[in-house]
Amino acid sequence: MLAFWVRALLSGLMIAAVSTVARRYPAAGALIASLPLVSVLGMIWLWHDRPDAANMAAHAEATFWYVLPSLPMFLLIPLLLRRGVDFWPSLAAGCALTIGAYLLTVLIAARFGVRL
Repeated sequence: MLAFWVRALLSGLMIAAVSTVARRYPAAGALIASLPLVSVLGMIWLWHDRPDAANMAAHAEATFWYVLPSLPMFLLIPLLLRRGVDFWPSLAAGCALTIGAYLLTVLIAARFGVRL
């Protein structure tokens, strides 16, 4: 149980750091947020719990394929905000787009033999 709380604390500190830096320096906050810190921490925790190379390779590859469909969200949200759409509807639209893109990615990947 201690490991869970350590993981939660570290993950929360990352999010707090991003939001704190972004308040003063939006681009620097975005740079920190764009780093694959969550993925790297997740891989470290996964390796600690289950040091299995095949499992880690599958996890890292699936992470790659799931990152790609999340990228359009980061274009849609600013587009909507700049056109006067409020934050919450913009965020919801970005999330909906990402969910749709995830589903499409899974379907397309399966046609090419990539199992997600």
